[in-house]
Formats: sequence, structure tokens, C-alpha cells
Amino acid sequence: MASGSRLGFRGKEDLGNGMAVVFALENGFLGDTGALGQGGLLFGRQAMVGLTSRAGSLTVGRQYTPYYRTLKDVADPFAAVSLAGRSGNIMTLNTRTDNMVQYGSPTIAGLRAEVAYAVGEVADDSSKNRTMSGSIGYTRAALRVQGAYHRVDNATGTDAVRNTLLAASYKFKRLTAHLAHARNAGLAGADSRDTLAGVSVPVGPHTVMLSHIRHEDRTLLGRDARQWGLGYFYSLSKRTDLYAAYAIISNENNAGFTVGNATERGTGDRAANLGIRHTF
Repeated sequence: MASGSRLGFRGKEDLGNGMAVVFALENGFLGDTGALGQGGLLFGRQAMVGLTSRAGSLTVGRQYTPYYRTLKDVADPFAAVSLAGRSGNIMTLNTRTDNMVQYGSPTIAGLRAEVAYAVGEVADDSSKNRTMSGSIGYTRAALRVQGAYHRVDNATGTDAVRNTLLAASYKFKRLTAHLAHARNAGLAGADSRDTLAGVSVPVGPHTVMLSHIRHEDRTLLGRDARQWGLGYFYSLSKRTDLYAAYAIISNENNAGFTVGNATERGTGDRAANLGIRHTF
């Protein structure tokens, strides 16, 4: 599936002098059964409120992380969670976080930054289960470069998962090139590297995406993996398109990565998508 089914409410109220209140409540559901997505949460996709002004934006609640937006908007021609070729089959997404306070700066001379902090709601120690995330990016004409960092402390506050990402995209006349590299430090000494290279090629109503991801396991287990992904969109109208995709993963030393898409994690090392999508 190219996008998970969703229904939500977004609003913005102008307070004057360039300031506004914004909110988003977004529900995710499974279109074939009607069941709630995101683990059964009513507003599992987003549930946030905040203020925007000339000085930037400040939002609180369940929302997308700066790390995820860097992967989705800059690094991945498949937009991180869409279709079988998505980067999330191999790379860490860090998609949404509860209890998050997030600040986004205005764009100044092409530079923009985001910082976020989420409390773990553990009474005796604020470091337990907490999340810290941030990004800084530069955009100039056809070039976009962005770096991001994401850290999640464990339930005891004694260890943490840390992800660092550097991503870039460049719009040539007939295609957009994407490149990214991530360093991942997991619990109990886990260590890996991910490298993504891809292109998206729009031609009239047609868009073709191609990407390759190399996962390098730095531990003694050597569980490396490679993914090739190919995708296609055909725009029927401004809000409706047809899509198709295929992806295959080569696992080494029982790495165990599987091909999934926006709503299915997948169970095998190859998968295909074919469908129609409508937004309103």
C-alpha cells in the first residue's frame, strides 16, 4: 500500500501579528478491516497542538520526529514508509513519539533547525524512556542537505539507542538524486551503518523511483543486507494516482530483514505492490 488509510482534522487560527494556533488529530485505520492502526490508538498518527510565529513553531503531543522528516523528505525517494522499496525495511525510521515538545526555527539564509524532547513519564528518573531528536538543514536552489540525530533511553536509564543521519538531495533537470548515510548504536553494543542511494524521475504524469540500501552490521555476527527497490506512480488527477512497486532484500548470515510497506511489516525477502490511491 502506497499510503496508510487515515482520517483526521487539522486546524489553524490566526491570532494576529504573525502568530497562529495550530492543531492536528489524525487517525490511522486498516482499510480492509476498519481496525485501528498504530497499535489501536484512536489518533495514532498525530495528536498535537502548538503555536506558530515569525520566530518559528512550538508544538506538543504525539508527532513526527525531526529524524523521520529528514529521512522522508530528503533521503528516501520512496518517502520512507511508502511502497515495498521504502527505506524503513532496513533503516530505522523513528517515526512518531508521544509526549514530545518540538521547536522548529524559521528559515534564515537557507538554514533551518528542529529540536525535540519527549519525557518518558517515569516518576523517579527523567532520563528513563526519554527521547531527544533534532535536525539542521540547508536548502539552496536545487540542493538540500540535512543532518539529524535521535536518541531513545531505555527503561532503566542505563543505555540508549542512538541514530545519526546525513542526507542530501539534488534536483537535476530531469531527475532528483538522493543520498544518505546513517550510523546506528543500539543497546548492548549493537553497531551498524546504512547507506542509501536513489533517484526519482518525474515525466509528465509518470514518476519512477529507484533506490539501493546497504546495511553493514559492525558486530561479530556480520548480519549485512542489501535492498533494491523500484516504484512507479501514474497521476490520474491532482488527488488520485495509480502505483506499482517491487523490492527484494538479500540477507547475509541470517540477518532477517523483510520487505514491507506503509501498513504491512512483511514476512519475506521480496514483495510487490499494485493499487490506486485517493487523497481528499
